[in-house]
Amino acid sequence: WEMGVKKMALFFLQGDRWRCTSFIGVSEDLLSIDISDQLQRFTRLLSLEGSDHPLIGEFDVVIPVRHKDVPLAYVFIGGFDANEDMYNKVQFITTITNIVAVAIENKRLFKRQLEQERLRREMELASEMQRMLIPRELPVCEHYEFASIYKPQLGVGGDYFDFVKLSDDQIAFCIGDISGKGVAAALLMANFQAHFQSLIFDRANLEEFVRALNQSVLRITKGEKFITFFVGVYNLRYQHLQYVNAGHNPPALAMNDKIVRLDKGCTILGNFQTLPEVEVGEVQIDNEALIVAFTDGLTDIRNEEGEFMDEEYGYHFLLRNYGLSAKAFNAKLLEEIERFKGTQHYPDDFTVLTCKIF
Repeated sequence: WEMGVKKMALFFLQGDRWRCTSFIGVSEDLLSIDISDQLQRFTRLLSLEGSDHPLIGEFDVVIPVRHKDVPLAYVFIGGFDANEDMYNKVQFITTITNIVAVAIENKRLFKRQLEQERLRREMELASEMQRMLIPRELPVCEHYEFASIYKPQLGVGGDYFDFVKLSDDQIAFCIGDISGKGVAAALLMANFQAHFQSLIFDRANLEEFVRALNQSVLRITKGEKFITFFVGVYNLRYQHLQYVNAGHNPPALAMNDKIVRLDKGCTILGNFQTLPEVEVGEVQIDNEALIVAFTDGLTDIRNEEGEFMDEEYGYHFLLRNYGLSAKAFNAKLLEEIERFKGTQHYPDDFTVLTCKIF
């Protein structure tokens, strides 16, 4: 060291521990001592004379390097002779150390910026992939009409809905909510969609289908994530709805000025090797009806007084408006949500799948 410093140790934070990254004249055995809990008391240049700490006592002064009151580094210097110009040496070393520490901090911030950019691109890709999985257009015909509202909060999310025409007389529709958020939930959703569209054609009845779907989810998640799920199969010829609700918010069916909660089914998917019981619900659609399925992000919405847009609130809204088409109902629902929440933000993803049966 050209400054004639006989002992020096430079400490930077790595993970949750301050580690020595450069040293002169100090044994590696001493430097292996963790002094992280000692450093917080050094807020300014300080003499270490009289310290009985086995490592800190090796040095004469400590120079903390800080940026906006956040410590970036600590420099320990020692081995000065009594007749040396210690003051000027310390001042020079402090200046050099500040420059080096700021450069290292800039490098760290640049790396963080690169990582954030990588994550942003990853989220954009996942969002694009997810948009490809969600139906862009839902069917409208003389017998039924579907419409949706889809609001992922992070660009990607765990909400899922789908529609499948099984035959000329039968249609299937579903909605689900995958635990977690972001890219992981979106990837699981992609896998879930593939299994849904494959299995719905292969199983003779809804109970078999849901049990097979649970096995598929469990193989992927190993029980670490779960999915709440609702599936309905409507027979146009017999005007008959069969459904299974797997731990999902019960969709509401409005018909003849009454609300029917579609709550029969089983527990959530992906948590149990074998579903203990699967009850298939049945409803005869003998008049014009509107079915509204949704994820819990809808009922988590609060107004400025902290009140929730709960299911009872939704039922009253549904009874007043179920005569509308599915598309018109959703448009009016969005208006109502905006009016209700005021300046509050959406707390979570939310999805609404609306089915009008004529």
